[in-house]
Amino acid sequence: MQKAVQNRGDRLLKRIYTPGEIAFCLQRRNPWPCLAARFAAKEAVFKALGTGVTAWRDVEIKGGGNLPVKVVLTGAASEKARTQRVSSVLLSISHNREYAIACAFAVTGEVF
Repeated sequence: MQKAVQNRGDRLLKRIYTPGEIAFCLQRRNPWPCLAARFAAKEAVFKALGTGVTAWRDVEIKGGGNLPVKVVLTGAASEKARTQRVSSVLLSISHNREYAIACAFAVTGEVF
């Protein structure tokens, strides 16, 4: 992620991430693993919904660190979830300095 942003500039960040995601990650000492994890999470959410990438910013990843992670869908991602009767998206993300991984599950009906 760091190399991509260095090559393409802040415009790439603004195309992929919401202002809240950018602020959350940039407050970290090393923001790049955080940004990479959110990128992986967005891809996982798109796959769980059965879509290709609609608009990156239609999926917002909130929380992390010591807070639970929450997926917020807007725009085309929200519409896709509604038509598929997805009530929530469960998400697990993790990263270290070199790798990021995410797994998302689209849940229909009530959760627990």
